[in-house]
Amino acid sequence: MAVRRSSRRVAATRITTVALRLLDASTLCAISTVSRQGRAYVNTAYFAWSSRFRLVWLSAPEAIHSKNLLSNPSAAVAVYDSTQTWGGSDRGIQLEGTARELSGRPATEAGRLYAQRFPAYTDTDPAGYRFYRFNPRRLKVFDEQALGDGLFVTARVRRGGDLEWARTDLYHRS
Repeated sequence: MAVRRSSRRVAATRITTVALRLLDASTLCAISTVSRQGRAYVNTAYFAWSSRFRLVWLSAPEAIHSKNLLSNPSAAVAVYDSTQTWGGSDRGIQLEGTARELSGRPATEAGRLYAQRFPAYTDTDPAGYRFYRFNPRRLKVFDEQALGDGLFVTARVRRGGDLEWARTDLYHRS
């Protein structure tokens, strides 16, 4: 499989529509963090998201990924449909940025956002768990039905959550 840069620009509104639809399509995400020693670690969590592409999840502060975020806030998140089959129309979203544990008002707001997505959640659920928020700097979307076969579109996430096209890559069979 070869990858080449495409000159095809994609409008920010289209990237936003595709990205929000992809985030809404799955309730689970894979969160990658890096330890103080530089080792990668991945964890799966239920997540909720805001229109500014901020993701929130619940986790134990003692968990490895939570400890990693204390010393290194760098994180990446992937959201995709795990029932996709090889050779079909693939789709998913990858986000890069930083994450941290929340407290006070931001934690309360994260709880409201989480409860909107998961109505069965109550703030008395997992005692000892904390909310974490992921703030993306970049995201990459692929949705072959919406964007075309093998097309990956990367966008910068601006301060207010607006997206700005950065590049388009075309993955094709050699």
